[in-house]
Amino acid sequence: MNMSFLQELFNSITQREASVWRRIGGIDHCTHSQLITACQALLQSDGEASSISLASRALEIYARLDDDEKRSFFEQLAILFSAEPEQIDRAYLAYKASRTNENLETLFESCEPRRQELLRRLNLSSGGTHKLVKMREDMLALMANSADLKAINSDFMHLFGSWFNRGFLVLKRIDWNTPANILEKLIRYEAVHEIQDWDDLRRRLDARDRRCFGFFHPAIGDEPLIFVEVALNKGLPSQIQPILDSDSYDIDDPESADTAAFFGISNCQVGLRGISFGNFLIKQVVQELKQELPNLKYFVTLSPVPNFRIWLETTCSDDAGMLSPEAQATLKHLDDPAWQKNEELSERLSSVIKPLAARYLLKEKTTNGQPLNPVARFHLGNGAELHRINWLGDTSAKGMKQSAGLMVNYLYVLDNIERNHEQYSTSGTTVCSSGVRDLSRRSRKLLKGESEK
Repeated sequence: MNMSFLQELFNSITQREASVWRRIGGIDHCTHSQLITACQALLQSDGEASSISLASRALEIYARLDDDEKRSFFEQLAILFSAEPEQIDRAYLAYKASRTNENLETLFESCEPRRQELLRRLNLSSGGTHKLVKMREDMLALMANSADLKAINSDFMHLFGSWFNRGFLVLKRIDWNTPANILEKLIRYEAVHEIQDWDDLRRRLDARDRRCFGFFHPAIGDEPLIFVEVALNKGLPSQIQPILDSDSYDIDDPESADTAAFFGISNCQVGLRGISFGNFLIKQVVQELKQELPNLKYFVTLSPVPNFRIWLETTCSDDAGMLSPEAQATLKHLDDPAWQKNEELSERLSSVIKPLAARYLLKEKTTNGQPLNPVARFHLGNGAELHRINWLGDTSAKGMKQSAGLMVNYLYVLDNIERNHEQYSTSGTTVCSSGVRDLSRRSRKLLKGESEK
């Protein structure tokens, strides 16, 4: 049987149904009740063609709900499409009486919320996967004011974890010859260093000293899931401005580079938040680059330190009483907008801020014992080493505001990635260079009640 022919047939049925329903009317003013009714009909359907048509209709209704109706839909989804308690009780008693695999399977099936089967069936619609990703994006925006939606989020995460596992991801090199519709999305999704215009984008995709790679998924089409920008260098870069400068070239020939610097990693789909792609992306890009350019020795990031300035100004404020009077007085110079142009003042600030940054990255933890800084969590969890803290690494307005100008090199050593990841995940060990460790020790001299060791 020609499956592509069948799929085309199902798609034509779906599109015809949607077209007819639009002509009938009622589509422009939809309510969550209409959507709930459509979802119930979808769960009761037992034919593939009819299920595809019903899934398409349900998603058409959803697309026309306003925010209040979407909230009501999600709230009803949490209540009406959960697992049945009585069914779970019966299955549990059966398994308790006879611990057979058959009874265990029945118990598993009983515990699964009906929402998960509903989402699977909605995914039958043409373009259903991407529409469900957008649906979760809507739900995440509404979750801030509703704890009742956490169960639905867990259902999305469970299904997306399977649908977007590594086996389905496709790595593609993105360059100036990539279709324009994808390039436009890079400009829109860039989250680390804003792409100013098409000339700026072309510079970042220049074949001489730039590389860009992205993960795509067959069900999402030309929508990138995540992409990474790479600069080829001689030596480890310490500043982002030369990399972003349209007229600056560190190398003339890619073969002369010994370092690949990852300077921008952007997740593109908010609805896939929490689904890990970055660790797979970096590791595969390292392999791709190593195969293309065997002279590369170092694979390193040039990463921002988001939230460090906030931590510095709150944790190390006068009221906190954390710092010595000398260190506190030095930090006050951050209020001077021209401090970075004063070499002596810059050196004084560096002697205080860099040790505190090392302490922040190594010692400050979340309630579950993870590094407080999200970028540190990402790279250390991937098996990188906290290698170097760069003073005035980002002198842009954004860089000064979020990190007092600091940037960090996380080093990926191929032979150590798995070991570092294992140490981090099992015991919370942060692998760092001796230079960063020494900076952290120096921070003790700046703190009240602590001595340098």
